[in-house]
Parts: sequence; C-alpha cells; structure tokens
Amino acid sequence: MNVAWLKSRCINALRCYASYALSLTGKVRVSHMPLFVSVEPSDVCQLRCPECPVGQANNSHNVKRAGQMPLDLWHRTLEQIRPYAHTVQFYFQGEPLLNEELYRMVYEAQRDGLFTIVSTNAQAMTAEIADRLVGAGLHRIIVSMDGLTDESYNAYRIGGSLEQCKKALGYLRHAKKICGSDVVIELQVLRLRTNEHEWAQFRREYKRLGADRLVFKTAQLHNYADGHPLMPSDERYSRYVKGPDGHYHLRRRGRTCFRVWSGVVIAANGDVLPCCYDKSHAHAYGNIKESPLSELFRSAAANAFRASALATLDASRKPDDVPAGRQNVSICSECWQ
Repeated sequence: MNVAWLKSRCINALRCYASYALSLTGKVRVSHMPLFVSVEPSDVCQLRCPECPVGQANNSHNVKRAGQMPLDLWHRTLEQIRPYAHTVQFYFQGEPLLNEELYRMVYEAQRDGLFTIVSTNAQAMTAEIADRLVGAGLHRIIVSMDGLTDESYNAYRIGGSLEQCKKALGYLRHAKKICGSDVVIELQVLRLRTNEHEWAQFRREYKRLGADRLVFKTAQLHNYADGHPLMPSDERYSRYVKGPDGHYHLRRRGRTCFRVWSGVVIAANGDVLPCCYDKSHAHAYGNIKESPLSELFRSAAANAFRASALATLDASRKPDDVPAGRQNVSICSECWQ
C-alpha cells in the first residue's frame, strides 16, 4: 500500500473519532473525510422484495435511476476516497451483480489497499462471475438467502430462486478454492416469521451450503404499528416491540449515530447520501459529478443533517438547538439505533 495513503488514512481516522466525540457535546465540526463508503454499482434489481423501495414496482420513492454506475463515475469516486477511506461496500439499494464492471471496480479498490465487500441476492451469479470477483481480490461477499424451502424463500425474495442461491454459494466456494483466496463468504438471513422455523437448520447447514459465516439480520418493516405478517413471533428477534398502547414501536439500541460521521453513500447516479436509510435521496448533500466529495461531506447541508440527527436521536436535546427547517429527520427516527 502507498505509505502516504496509510498515513493520511490514520490521521483521517483520528480526526473522525475526535469530531464524533465533540458531537456528543452538541457541537458539529467536521474536518475529516469518510472512513468507509458505500458505492452503488447498480440501482435496479430483478426481485420484488416487498419492503424494498427498488423492489416495489411503482418506485414509490421517485428516485431518478441511473441503471448502472458508469466506470468514469467510479474512477472519480475512487480517486477522491483512496487517500482517506479504509473500506468500500459495493451495495446500497440495487443488485450489484447487474453491473458487468463490478469485478473491475473491486480489483481497483483492493489494489489501492481498500477493504472490499459485496452484498448480493446472487440471482445473477454464474461460475464466471464468481471466478472474476474472487480473482479480483474481493475480501467479503454477503449472499442473502431468507429461507431453506421455496415457500419460505419466496415469501420475501419475490421473483428469486432458492436453487440459484445455493448454486451461487457453490460457485463462490469453488472459486475461493481454485484461487487460493481468503475471501469470506457470508450467508445472511433476515429474521422473518416465514423462516423462523428454519433458523436452527440454517445454523447446522450454512457451512455445507458453502458459506464461511452465518449472520442473522433483523428486518426493517413498513407499516408495523399494528403488527406485520413478516414480523417474527418472538419480539427479541424484531426491531419492533409492542407498547402499552397496543401498538408496535421501534426498539431503540442507542442515542447517537456514528455512521453519518464515519461514512457516506454514493448512489449509482452520483448522489452523495448521508447513510443507507436515505432510500429516497431526500437528504442528499449534492452530487459527486458536480462537486468534490471533500466539499460535500463537510458542507453546511451535511453538518445540518448531522446536527438534526443528533437532536432526533437524543430526546433531551431542545428543538432550538436544531438548525432551522431541519427539526425532524424522519429517517433517523425510523433508524434502528
């Protein structure tokens, strides 16, 4: 790795943690760059998952989609992040494998010393794509598989094939062996009522399926106040808990958010977003095609969002402390902290 980049990344990390620590006192001052970046190779998907804005055929979020992130936009992004960031996540809302240049993006990122992660529904995975990704030096790949039978799998992954998911894991395991790679193949399972009877079986069989690691993830659900058919029976495995009023409420895990200090999302169309919860691009800091990331990440709009995020998550913060016009950041109130 370039020694100068290593030094600047270490200094940048220290500045980030210092800025975040300062924010806990209510002051928002940012002089660093993001430590990690989520890049969206593709903003379209083959599936119609019911809780995903991309999966909803009516595109309820009204985002102007680019289709695939062009290589020139990726190169512009890489040039601006490589002196500072340590990780690139190649996923946001769309399906990354639909971008035929994904393996090239992975190779160029890891060549510059960045840790690379891809998350996929695996429906487009072939033996050739697996060979290319693993051969490019990918560090971790997450394969989403939310059921062990066609019925449980298709309850959420509408339009997908469980058999294709299993084949994809086999392709990746074979590519890992042939390339002598240490890529981590992670099987990710949403905790849903439709698959809760299979959780123990997942634990027994994930290695046989070809994965190195098994991760269960709680599901984000819409219109959950009166319950939801996908909500697990046991509230311990849900983001939502029933309150005294008989309605379900989002379970809180904390009062602060490190993500909007440490990371950023760059969508396929170039929009720079505060985090993965901004699915509608409502809080975009700007577009990287029009302004440099260093300007956008430290902009007044970005800092106003951070201040309002703190106020939203901290019930003790007075509304007067929030910049005018930004007293309510709905994506923060819905985020599982």
